[in-house]
Amino acid sequence: MGLKISSTRSKHIFLAVILLAAIANAASAAEETKIDTGDTAWVLISTALVMLMIPAVGLFYGGMVRKKNALSTIMFSFAILALISVQWILFGYSLAFGHDVGGVIGNLDWIGLNGVGNAPNPDYAKTIPSMAFMMFQAMFAVITVVLITGAFVERIKFSAFLIFSFLWATLVYDPIAHWVWGQGGWLRTMGALDFAGGLVVHVSAGVSALAIALVIGARKGFGKHMMEPHSIPMTVLGAILLWFGWFGFNAGSAVTSGGLAVNAFVVTNTGGAAAALVWMLLSWYHKKPSVLGTVTGGVVGLATVTPASGFVTPLAAIVIGAVAAVLSYYAMLFRMKRNIDESLDVWACHGIGGAWGAIATGIFATTLVNPAGANGLLYGNSGLLITQVIAVAVTWVYSFVVTFILAKVIDATIGLRVGEEEEAVGLDVSQHAEKAYS
Repeated sequence: MGLKISSTRSKHIFLAVILLAAIANAASAAEETKIDTGDTAWVLISTALVMLMIPAVGLFYGGMVRKKNALSTIMFSFAILALISVQWILFGYSLAFGHDVGGVIGNLDWIGLNGVGNAPNPDYAKTIPSMAFMMFQAMFAVITVVLITGAFVERIKFSAFLIFSFLWATLVYDPIAHWVWGQGGWLRTMGALDFAGGLVVHVSAGVSALAIALVIGARKGFGKHMMEPHSIPMTVLGAILLWFGWFGFNAGSAVTSGGLAVNAFVVTNTGGAAAALVWMLLSWYHKKPSVLGTVTGGVVGLATVTPASGFVTPLAAIVIGAVAAVLSYYAMLFRMKRNIDESLDVWACHGIGGAWGAIATGIFATTLVNPAGANGLLYGNSGLLITQVIAVAVTWVYSFVVTFILAKVIDATIGLRVGEEEEAVGLDVSQHAEKAYS
């Protein structure tokens, strides 16, 4: 009788242990995917901040063109905001972040946001709704395409611009985003680090800008006539709004509202400030402390520190921003001497700056800042630097080749640029039948 009671008790205890373990596992799983309202609020705010950067680019670029093309240049930003927002919902997000296909691209399981709802996706952001992460990334896709527009202002057909933008986002941005950020992407698997878009955004846009500029050719009168900015104050306003929005761009990429976001916030401001200061001194050394140059330097620093912002210290950001200003400044002079009309220096600022920022991540990254990252060269890991150099080289080659081919195909079919008369009168009137100024 005693034996029977003991056996029954053992069974009950065993079942109780199993039940408790199951409850604990369920609680643990629920905890892992529990929505944090603070994190969600921060990502939503960051999404709005990045969205503000899109018209800010329009103002930044718009002030640097001639008066007859101001409205057209600003229109690029608004048109891309509409176009790529829809593309992202339809299939762009699924290609970039969907279930991996060979490390190269996402599949179309999430086409039309099918299966993307309010539940968190632990592969990308454990504490916010998947829809919030999707929308945050949508703004990155939009602004990357917007950055390229500085290469072909004052001479591109609006119809060709729309086709190019849609195809470029699909064929260049989405695959690179998957390689670097997508679960299973081959550069991510290799260990490449890009906290907020040095490779995905700035290198891809900067190199692509150079490629399409070479295809579309120089503006009429380039190198013979002065093509002065029509409103430097407009450009300054755009730069200030860009700097403000960049806090969401980089600190929002932490997808949490904790210490990592704070570090990215501080590093972002520091990198931008260092580059602005050095660029001002360089322009002063060559001539006078240029207002246009100083704000350009600030944007260069912000772009350059972007890939490193979640992995490096503020002191490292000073070095990264200062070196970026020197590299981009002399890259711009090199472009001018080569007589290449990459009109607003997207390549010098974002292509060169983004490449240096990604490589600098391989030098200055430390797990003291972000345990989920890796140590760089200065912390005893030369392997990360090699990985970053490979990632930069691959992004450069892919972006340039695909963009060059895409631009050539569009040019051979519908034509990339407007006619001579349309260019002479300005794109505001010839493409939109409106004027920025009476």
